[in-house]
Amino acid sequence: MAESYNAERHDKAQVVKKTDDKKIFSFPPSSSPDALLLILGSMPGGESLRKQQYYAHPQNKFWDIMGRIFDFPKNIPYEEKLNALRKNKVALWDVVHSCHREGSMDSDIHNVEVNDFENFLKKHRYIGKVFFNGQTAHRLFIKHTAEMKIPELELCVLPSSSPANASLPFERKYLIWKNALAER
Repeated sequence: MAESYNAERHDKAQVVKKTDDKKIFSFPPSSSPDALLLILGSMPGGESLRKQQYYAHPQNKFWDIMGRIFDFPKNIPYEEKLNALRKNKVALWDVVHSCHREGSMDSDIHNVEVNDFENFLKKHRYIGKVFFNGQTAHRLFIKHTAEMKIPELELCVLPSSSPANASLPFERKYLIWKNALAER
């Protein structure tokens, strides 16, 4: 089983480190202790890693969807977007702490080390529902957390906001996300 992520070793130097063998590292979670739900992606893509921001690719629809659901403009600064989610009791993170991947495709993720959901959920005890931004995030979570001691959670897989998931029009993605988050 993959080694789990330890928050104490997730310092800023590690976040931006990228080795010659294409090992990449995710970001720390964006959360507040009173969060009620958690949105999980798989692993930040290349543009997000370069900018050190969740969902930074200009064609990714995540911030468009969140802005419409939580009533904030999509062009506000990144920190304000994160603050808007936290204000609405939404935590944001990725399943994968580190992995090897060429490019940005989820299908190329291997040598996975997952984030430490056991400790995260102890510190965020009000989270009862997890929303997955796409099938890969869900699959990796189920596969790599089976032996962790985590509380019972309601899991909901949503269509990926990634530009690689162009099969669903934006309006349909938005409505699916909106309806799912409304049931929180």
